[in-house]
Amino acid sequence: MGDDELSAIRAKRMAELQAMGGGGGGAGGGDRQKQMEERQAQMNEMKNSILSQILDQEARARLNTLMIAKPEKGRQVEAMLCQMAQTGQLGSKLGEQDLKELLERFNAGSASNTKVKFDRRRAALDSDDED
Repeated sequence: MGDDELSAIRAKRMAELQAMGGGGGGAGGGDRQKQMEERQAQMNEMKNSILSQILDQEARARLNTLMIAKPEKGRQVEAMLCQMAQTGQLGSKLGEQDLKELLERFNAGSASNTKVKFDRRRAALDSDDED
């Protein structure tokens, strides 16, 4: 086999890989990344549109504060609100008080009350006994 034949075979194989989406680290991966970013931006825009329709300004401000303080919980509440809006469970715009009540119900259902008992007598005896 000559060099020309090897380069033709390599070029053909590279084209097949790129067509399948494997990409040799080239253009195939860039297009996929761009599509993912566009899809993410579209989802964020749709979520913000839904939230602006179902929350008044005070409730939206409270949700934004929650997102800053506890991002994971904020995302869960946003998802819950979007789901409620899409299923028709919300009749009108939620105010700040309505959102507070919803958050209290959300916290009561998701968090369990954990109490830690600390026996000071046992801790005091253990700490001074060592030499």
